[in-house]
Amino acid sequence: MKRKWYDWRNVYLWLVFLLLYAPIFYLIFYSFNSGTTMTRFSGFSWQHYAELFADTRMIEIVLDTLLIALLSSLLATIIGTLGALAIYSVKKVWLKNSILSLNNILMVSPDVIIGASFLIFFTFLGLRLGFSSVLLSHIAFSIPIVVLMVLPKLNEMNHSLIDAATDLGATNFQVLTRVIFPFITPGILTGYFMAFTYSLDDFAVTFFVTGNGFETLSVEIYARARQGISLEVNALSALMFLFSLLLIGGYYFIEQYNSSKKERRRNRMGAKLIK
Repeated sequence: MKRKWYDWRNVYLWLVFLLLYAPIFYLIFYSFNSGTTMTRFSGFSWQHYAELFADTRMIEIVLDTLLIALLSSLLATIIGTLGALAIYSVKKVWLKNSILSLNNILMVSPDVIIGASFLIFFTFLGLRLGFSSVLLSHIAFSIPIVVLMVLPKLNEMNHSLIDAATDLGATNFQVLTRVIFPFITPGILTGYFMAFTYSLDDFAVTFFVTGNGFETLSVEIYARARQGISLEVNALSALMFLFSLLLIGGYYFIEQYNSSKKERRRNRMGAKLIK
């Protein structure tokens, strides 16, 4: 049977990718423009990257944004994983569904409403807006994401593994660290990367809780864009895009390593059974 040189499904897929990535590559292309606008490419230049690295305020904002993303995703992953374990252990179906519904409501709520709620809440508590308020709000909206990433892995786990470990005399701590955590590690890593990404590019919630004297990247870019597009922002966008690619690549290689490790373990167990 003669194979078609094209497939409409692939054409559709490439069109979707083109639509999504074309504006990003357009932005990156003009980051190398020696001119100052995106209307005409005057020639190749590293000028805007040099301006970016000379802008100490922007570098400080980038570092603050990365620090917020790293800390909030780490703490949200710990809290979210424990939350997923707690939900998994609930026996009553109606109670488990109610908790999951509450978790999902936070996922689908508009960011503007969440941001305004945090602003009112922090003001009521008398908490000064800045690093701490941004960090707390990012942890809060990242926790439901982690729960949704970890819980399916827990549901996939065969409960007989826990029963077998308990019958062999393992303590609750040993069951948790040697049976459950190794099994749900892919879900935990996915939750961490998702929370990191959400924190890195969040604008709506952050805009409400930054206060004076503290900015994150999304808020700063919004403020600069209102004053006119600077190609320094294009250079920064190109670097952040590259950083995202590295993160995705790192996650991919971790997944591949874990898969090959499990495959080797299964092969060793199979070889022992044959002997």
